[in-house]
Amino acid sequence: MDKDNSALIEALQRSEKRFRSLIENVLDVITILDKNGIISYESPSVERVLTRDGARIDADFVVVGIGVMPRTGLAEAAGLPVDNGILVDAGLRTEAENVFAAGDVANAYHPFAGRHVRVEHWANALHQPVVAAQAMLGKDAVYDRLPYFFTDQYDLGMEYTGFGGGEVVVRGDDREFVAFWLRDGRLTAAMNVNVWTGVPEVAQRLIRSGARLDPAALADPAVPLEDMTA
Repeated sequence: MDKDNSALIEALQRSEKRFRSLIENVLDVITILDKNGIISYESPSVERVLTRDGARIDADFVVVGIGVMPRTGLAEAAGLPVDNGILVDAGLRTEAENVFAAGDVANAYHPFAGRHVRVEHWANALHQPVVAAQAMLGKDAVYDRLPYFFTDQYDLGMEYTGFGGGEVVVRGDDREFVAFWLRDGRLTAAMNVNVWTGVPEVAQRLIRSGARLDPAALADPAVPLEDMTA
């Protein structure tokens, strides 16, 4: 475990224990299969699963997490550069004239990050087409929104913004907290869990400012985030 992430991991583990307790009140058994893997589901209504090592496990229901991959087949067939999505510039242009890409499939150059970034969230699908349309019309349009996503899991909700990486500083307890990522004292990302006080907006301002922040002040709930130097 990266020692820089230990505080965050500990806070998430405490939250996970509460989450698992809730789940255990609903289901008798949860079986998570990783190394063995599932090779088939038995019966039309999925009453049990068969693993690679021959084990049969009864189940009330099965949750399948298959992950996602950008579908770049059409772009590849057209000879467009592809690397973890369709490569585009800050205006969402591909190397081919009058061909653009936006949304989950677009691995776009981000001016602030100084590298290509692909984000799997509907926020990109909502905002990137506006920039692409402007670029199509010949305007000097640039997509430079900082990455953002959110999720709600039963009584736990979270928001994340930024690029991550670096030392982790945690403010709050296991039930309500904000995790900050710092590199060379500068904020790179923030994640708020069950804290709904406009953290992403303040975090994005601090990230863009590039200001050096005091880790002790970030960790202190008595210090308003709005008062942090930026």
